[in-house]
Amino acid sequence: MNFLISIFQEINIDEKLKDAPDSNYGIGVFIGTLLPFLILVIIAYTIYRYNKNRIKDE
Repeated sequence: MNFLISIFQEINIDEKLKDAPDSNYGIGVFIGTLLPFLILVIIAYTIYRYNKNRIKDE
């Protein structure tokens, strides 16, 4: 089931950039690909800091 979902969600960024109406679309695609990873890093760092401070207070 997950394999089928991954096939439908496959995105070809190069093709999107070729069909883009202007150059600003490329900036949006770049931000859109980095944003999920940035959010995950922020969440991981927040959890790390919370647990570090919790252990330190004990």
